[in-house]
Amino acid sequence: MSEHIVPKKTYYAVFGALMALTAITVFVARFDLPWILNIVVALTIAVTKATLVVLYFMHVRYSSRLTQVVVVAGIFWLVIMLVLTASDYVTRGLLAPVVSISAQ
Repeated sequence: MSEHIVPKKTYYAVFGALMALTAITVFVARFDLPWILNIVVALTIAVTKATLVVLYFMHVRYSSRLTQVVVVAGIFWLVIMLVLTASDYVTRGLLAPVVSISAQ
């Protein structure tokens, strides 16, 4: 089994992209965007940065198919957990609060 040798140029390019995305995050945070747009922009930048780290610094891009399947399965499981959490969070305001009447 041989290892894939990644050129330093690739690492420098990924590092530069991560620094640029961090600068964009700081720049966008200074603006008062509508609340949903803030979330979308922040999550898009965060997911892009996480993808770069996983693919290049954790060497998933050059690893076996089994490793890639495990990473995709982990991401799929995370999405399931986030959807279940979001569905609970969104529906909390729809039900009227239950008021208990205590016997006096």
